[in-house]
Amino acid sequence: MSLRLRVALASILVGLIVLGLKFLAYWWTGSVALYSDALESVVNVASAIAAFLAVWFAAKPADSNHPYGHHKAEYMAAVLVGVMIVLAALSIAREAWLAYQDPPPVAFTPEGLSMNALASVINGAWAFVLIRVGRSHRSMALVADGKHLTTDVVSSLAVLFGVLLVFATGIQALDSLLAGLVALNILWSGWGLMKESLGGLMDEAVAPALQDRIRDVISSAGDGAIEAHDLRTRSAGHVIFVDFHLVVPADMTVERAHEICDRIEEAISADVPGARSTIHVEPEHKAKHTGIVVI
Repeated sequence: MSLRLRVALASILVGLIVLGLKFLAYWWTGSVALYSDALESVVNVASAIAAFLAVWFAAKPADSNHPYGHHKAEYMAAVLVGVMIVLAALSIAREAWLAYQDPPPVAFTPEGLSMNALASVINGAWAFVLIRVGRSHRSMALVADGKHLTTDVVSSLAVLFGVLLVFATGIQALDSLLAGLVALNILWSGWGLMKESLGGLMDEAVAPALQDRIRDVISSAGDGAIEAHDLRTRSAGHVIFVDFHLVVPADMTVERAHEICDRIEEAISADVPGARSTIHVEPEHKAKHTGIVVI
């Protein structure tokens, strides 16, 4: 089992532990703000399951029906997580509104607040692991899960502060107002995640800085060619697809042109792990003199 898959599987276990702690905190206090925090943890577990399935499916090798692989499954999972986050935010907003109209009694119990604080510590530590592993292995599903947990940590800290404020001031309505603010924060997080994931599904180009790196590699590794133009890039999970046209001298043999292409492909793969290159060789009269100059 790969590291990405092991981390995704561990996320489900962590999510279940945090869910139990947060519902215990709500049960001890009766705070609607803590309830909203616990409800988000239900989404965390669902997100972790979706991320695990996406990572597992994306790791499947290419086949006749999916010749480019199954990598985009991670983007689809990230969109699904975003939708679940938005639904959770709407549910929390509803509970906050009902509680504002008829504020329930909130009990100050150190045990309840301690459980919620412990859950936040666990979530924060695991979010760091998810984002770090997700970025190093280009797993959109793991990064999405980690960012979601980070938002959960921020919300939880705000909830804890607000519940303490309710106890300090005696104003019960603050509990429901805080839950509403948590809902807005979660809604914004869900929208941002869906926007980023849809960009991957729409084959957006890689970041400009990475494109510049790829251009530099082509320029330095393409000795013997004249230029490269029409560079295109896109990401699909942890794989980056690169394709471009390579102009070579008109009298160059096919074997020599093939050697240059192999050298460029190897250089790109070494500098950008997971990159897959497709090169279209063209004769000298096809040069545009506006692309990548080979040095």
